[in-house]
Amino acid sequence: MISYKPLMKLMIDRDIQKQDLQKKIDVSWSTIAKLSKNQYVSLEVIDKICTALECQPGDIMEHIKGDSE
Repeated sequence: MISYKPLMKLMIDRDIQKQDLQKKIDVSWSTIAKLSKNQYVSLEVIDKICTALECQPGDIMEHIKGDSE
């Protein structure tokens, strides 16, 4: 399973709200909700996040061994 917990921590550390990220990367609210629920998002979304936050994919997501949901 892929977890976006590191993204949520990064956003807290940088004082970025979900709505700010949503506007900055120009995605729908459903995409932000998917990130919050550790659901699939496209690599295009990951690319936009990394560009906006000036980070690498490993900074915003992690693989957790176990069942996929």
